[in-house]
Amino acid sequence: MKNLRRKTLAAASAATLGVGLALTGGLAPAAAAGPDTSYLVLAPQGANTSQAAARVAAAKGTVVATYDQIGVLVVRSTNPDFATQVAGAGVESVASTAGLGTALDEGETVEVSAADVASATGNPTTEPMYGRQWDMNMIHLPQAHAVTTGSANVVVGVLDSGISSTHPDLATQIAKDKSTSCIGGVTDTTESAWNPTTSDHGTHVAGTIAAAINGVGVTGIAPGVKVAAVKVVNDGGYIFPEAAVCGFLWAADHGMQLTNNSYYIDPWELNCKNDPRQRPVWQAVQRAIRYSQSRGVLNVASAGNSNYDLAHKITDTGSPNNGTPEERENLTNACLDLPAEAPGVVTVGAVGPTGEKSYYSSYGQGVIDVTAPGGDSRIRTQGASPTSADQILSTTFNTTTRTNGWGYKQGTSMSGPHATGVAALALSAHPGMTPGQLASFLEGTSVAQSCPAGVFNLVPLHPNGAHFYDATCSGGARNGFYGAGIVDAYNVVK
Repeated sequence: MKNLRRKTLAAASAATLGVGLALTGGLAPAAAAGPDTSYLVLAPQGANTSQAAARVAAAKGTVVATYDQIGVLVVRSTNPDFATQVAGAGVESVASTAGLGTALDEGETVEVSAADVASATGNPTTEPMYGRQWDMNMIHLPQAHAVTTGSANVVVGVLDSGISSTHPDLATQIAKDKSTSCIGGVTDTTESAWNPTTSDHGTHVAGTIAAAINGVGVTGIAPGVKVAAVKVVNDGGYIFPEAAVCGFLWAADHGMQLTNNSYYIDPWELNCKNDPRQRPVWQAVQRAIRYSQSRGVLNVASAGNSNYDLAHKITDTGSPNNGTPEERENLTNACLDLPAEAPGVVTVGAVGPTGEKSYYSSYGQGVIDVTAPGGDSRIRTQGASPTSADQILSTTFNTTTRTNGWGYKQGTSMSGPHATGVAALALSAHPGMTPGQLASFLEGTSVAQSCPAGVFNLVPLHPNGAHFYDATCSGGARNGFYGAGIVDAYNVVK
């Protein structure tokens, strides 16, 4: 998941504000065509989209996707005055999504060499590289697998950059009939469309959830369940709101009980409903999430890699202005990290091998629901070097050589699928739980983790300085660093 302090795609909405030119001695011609721009057009809550669609056509727009379930249209138009002209009866709100793409936080992948793969030895789960999966022992996976490895009736939607369908640890695990690309807000179920093209992020996430027990590579938390690739990251590495909306709706209508979301929506990390540009995004995403919950889907989301206190929102220095930091006005706790802070979504923080909060993990009392292994390569003692072994080992896909493999990553993007995998085991062992019941069960079976004493001081690791990643934990048994605690696979199945 993307770090708050980063460059983002420059806002391009100004390009939609072109004006017509008046010629002396004649009538003003129609406004010159602008760039082909994507819009979210929302009908009033509970209304169908027919009246809105008619207004779109009249304003010279083309509907590319209709989501009558939530009253949302995805529209493209070259009319520079489209947003103004489409407003009226049957349209509650409209906004261009140009410039609202958020860059996925890939994180560096440290690939495992062929020699390392060949030299790996067996282990209790029969998977050669299990001995390097410290994260699985932390959540008591061997004990859980003695009870169940998961049910094939449970399908997890991985809203991400696609999943390699040829990976030896994943080829048997993917529900191909439920996989799709949602790029542009439009579904494309061809296998090439939902495979990765420029990112191995989704393949790594999928392996943590469900890599097969097959004597090859690593094990997933719930190898008995299925994962579905729901591709929402485009080839430029960006997630646009219309893709996320499409993903939630696809999962809801195709029998998925869980989704994993390791990203945030909007070029800022925080989406403010009092901002007229962002409000339609807020509304569309909230509608999509509520609809998915009504269809029995529990959505799990990563908290973010900004070491940001989501319970005390003072500044949001991530700016769409070509990466120039700016403090946003009217920033309050009503501004949310979407989808992580949407109601009903399970928000997941990250810990490293010691069980302490990962240096990068965002946090916040009342925001973090649970935490899970995400990796932590910080220097623990002066003179030591960070090591990839303290990160998360999972399946990878090299997008340059187009080859499958295994490698290490760290981030709340890695802790999220741990929580999702444990939830999949819980639903396998106790079928029939509603999303709310499953979320409560996941929290109630987590192992409580107390706040560390004092300020969270770290040994220097980054050029930002020794105290750049300081953070203060608040709360008791349930607190801002760990929420209800670290998820536990055995506790949810025993």
